[in-house]
Amino acid sequence: MIRRWLPFPLLSAALAAGWLALTGDLSAGHLLLAATLGVAIPLVSAPFLEHLPRVRSPAAALRLLLTVTWDIVIANIAVSRLVLGPTGRLSPVFLRVPLELSNTQSTALFASIITMTPGTVSAVIDTENRELLVHALDCESPDALIADIKKRYEKPLLEIFGC
Repeated sequence: MIRRWLPFPLLSAALAAGWLALTGDLSAGHLLLAATLGVAIPLVSAPFLEHLPRVRSPAAALRLLLTVTWDIVIANIAVSRLVLGPTGRLSPVFLRVPLELSNTQSTALFASIITMTPGTVSAVIDTENRELLVHALDCESPDALIADIKKRYEKPLLEIFGC
């Protein structure tokens, strides 16, 4: 019965807590709205979320979250310097990153992580050739960047989802 109304209890709790944190108000109205959002959003989203791969390593997920957050901060500084400096020094390049991930959702997450990091954009997920086309704003060594992307993001995703 509980699973019927709360198909994703952690998501429900996170949504309710997020709402309360954003509003900073613990009045009865906001508590009721937080509970309503925490129940309604996962119920409406359940058909889309049921096919997601299960997290097998929460510790690896936390490490990946910290790595991505750190990389976003550092990349913002680096891209700011590149953009504000002489643009003639830039070496933009398209990279073909071979995919080991087999699940479409984890592959999409991999592409999203790359896009969130300033200076790189995922352009195409090629499912036939099992590769990801990535544009890098400035790259001295394409092979080194591909290895770094795979090590920092794909390897943890493989550990997290096992696919």
